[in-house]
Amino acid sequence: MNRPYYIFACLLVLASCARQEVAVPSPVILSAGTVERHENFPSEFISDRNVDVWLPQDYSDTEQYAVLYMHDGQMLFDSTKSWNKQEWGVDEVMGRLLEEDLIRKTIVVGIWNTELRHSEYFPQKPFESLGPDQQDSLLNLNFGGPENKLFKAEVQSDNYLKFIVEELKPFIDENYATHKTMEETFIAGSSMGGLISMYAICEYPEVFSGAACMSTHWIGTFDTLNNPIPEAFASYLDNNLPNPENHKIYFDFGTETLDAFYEPYQLIADRIMQSNDYNDQNWTTLKFEGADHSERAWYERLHIPLAFLFQEE
Repeated sequence: MNRPYYIFACLLVLASCARQEVAVPSPVILSAGTVERHENFPSEFISDRNVDVWLPQDYSDTEQYAVLYMHDGQMLFDSTKSWNKQEWGVDEVMGRLLEEDLIRKTIVVGIWNTELRHSEYFPQKPFESLGPDQQDSLLNLNFGGPENKLFKAEVQSDNYLKFIVEELKPFIDENYATHKTMEETFIAGSSMGGLISMYAICEYPEVFSGAACMSTHWIGTFDTLNNPIPEAFASYLDNNLPNPENHKIYFDFGTETLDAFYEPYQLIADRIMQSNDYNDQNWTTLKFEGADHSERAWYERLHIPLAFLFQEE
């Protein structure tokens, strides 16, 4: 495979992937439920961005709902609006699982990404554990010129999580019929979104009880040669995993395109999970032969982590 072309293709994949009193009805095309859009939700920690809130078909203010926070919000519901014409189909999958009574009542909060996606989703404490030269090398990494830098800014995932926990969650809990407890609050994403979901449940175990980390981008960039990032992530995970007695974590990976890199590092993460007393009741890792690194692939298996996290007790 032509390496420069492959790296550029990987860059496109990773790069893809509003506080108002009254939400704006969203123009997205849905298979189930409704979406309310909070345009340009403001933050003191990160740049403003759209936030979509998916509500199931029978949503009622008299009920209480679990909440799933998801990254890459513009890729979740409507392929006609996404850059690659693919979507997760969250509305379709959630709607089907709810209709079949396979999961508890849940709403989904889709947080849109920005051009700073890599800087916001890259776990900050593992990054800061690297040496100064390694940090500088990563921050200056580019593919063909300054306009193609992987990191568009300093790593700021701690601020991104503060936005979710200190600004967005209180807003959601105030304006929607939610369970506000840790036991009913979850987070999920893929690729870099898988990394930040892992980081979120480790940094805020009192806020999130479950995380779905699909196609977790353990390598952090596009190269595995002399790459210190996976070891930094593994060390962080080992030292910061939340209590297995009241937390659940889901991992998976495919075997094609960018996912083909992940298995060796996921096996390391799996050993860390086992050594920290996680078992098949609160953790699972699945391998999907032939699955690539795309929204279409995540749509095909999204029902699995959702059922794992939200199954009725």
